[in-house]
Amino acid sequence: MAISSAIGSKITVLSIDGGGIRGIIPGTILTSLESKLQDLDGPNARIADYFDIIAGTSTGGLITTLLAAPYKEARPMFAKDINDFYLQHGPKIFPQNSKNFLSPFTSLIDKVMGPKYDGKYLRSLVNQRLGDMTVKDTLTNVLIPAFDIKLLQPVIFSTTGGKESALKNARLADICISTSAAPTFFPAHYFEIMDNATGRTRSFDLIDGAVAANNPTLMAISHISKEIMKQNPQFIDMKPMDSRNMLVLSLGTGAAKQEFKYSAATASKWGLFDWIYDNGKTPMLDIFSDASSDVVDIHVSTLFQSLGSKHNYLRIQDDTLTGDAASVDISNKENLQKLVNIGTRLLKEPVSRVNLETGRFEKIGGEDSNEEALARFAKLLSEERKLRSQVKQNYVKEKFAE
Repeated sequence: MAISSAIGSKITVLSIDGGGIRGIIPGTILTSLESKLQDLDGPNARIADYFDIIAGTSTGGLITTLLAAPYKEARPMFAKDINDFYLQHGPKIFPQNSKNFLSPFTSLIDKVMGPKYDGKYLRSLVNQRLGDMTVKDTLTNVLIPAFDIKLLQPVIFSTTGGKESALKNARLADICISTSAAPTFFPAHYFEIMDNATGRTRSFDLIDGAVAANNPTLMAISHISKEIMKQNPQFIDMKPMDSRNMLVLSLGTGAAKQEFKYSAATASKWGLFDWIYDNGKTPMLDIFSDASSDVVDIHVSTLFQSLGSKHNYLRIQDDTLTGDAASVDISNKENLQKLVNIGTRLLKEPVSRVNLETGRFEKIGGEDSNEEALARFAKLLSEERKLRSQVKQNYVKEKFAE
């Protein structure tokens, strides 16, 4: 049997939350990680070279695709180019002269009658960039969730799924458009897949994956466990959900927990429309996305701590966003630069974990800064990659000696 590409000591996982234009924050962190990997292994190192699976929701799904899809010379994009992508295209994906800047009366009518953005630029951009590449074409395993509003259930697109069935092998462009189709912001996305061998088709009626898993870390770990139980040779033989054999990096896109945007006194007077839209804010979306992200973080953190492997899990998140920086779609020059600065500052902050009682991320005494923790992670990732390379070389030598 051919040797597995994943034979080593640990399975490596990268997860990226949803958050619209705030994808600049994890983009900044990934730039730092890739730079550290290049210091260890040379200037051509890419994030996709080091992770067995990259999971992303919404804007995180777009970043996941950019990191894992073949680009120039059949290699993926450098992480340092992610922020350039957002800085260049963000203002066109979220045009600030959109209908939300019209008169208050017209704006109110438009918000009731249709999505805030038509999504045409995003659709054109990802179709031009990704063409007919499908999820099975990625250079490492990816996992990107969306939600089917016709079936009222999550749909999980993955590289392994695309390889298993033609009816799961969606175009990456369609996946990106679907996982980013946030209700009230972008239109829902419909597409079909055809299995040319059988003539069967499968249709999808999809919206943003954030309604199911804004933080897809646990979804990625569960996916790995399922593949292990199926004896997929891409993953090392280990007990499902055994955190001692995993390295997991989970990146948030920021939250506004300390802004105290809502209160029971105010919300007690809200009707249907107010829960959807309140003075420029989107309460229902904020609540769903933040609740999903934190619950996953609590579960994963508990899993790793219970098996004595807390240092194998690194969650980097900032819950102090305020004003424009907390929005998912304000893409003027000032806010874009502010988001870059937030990502840079976050690197210098101590490693933090969410406190279940307060809901806030608290600095952990005696822990490194996030940047130092990333440097430690980079070293572990590099060592794992070298171990696998050595195992492969030994395997080849043994085969030639037979």
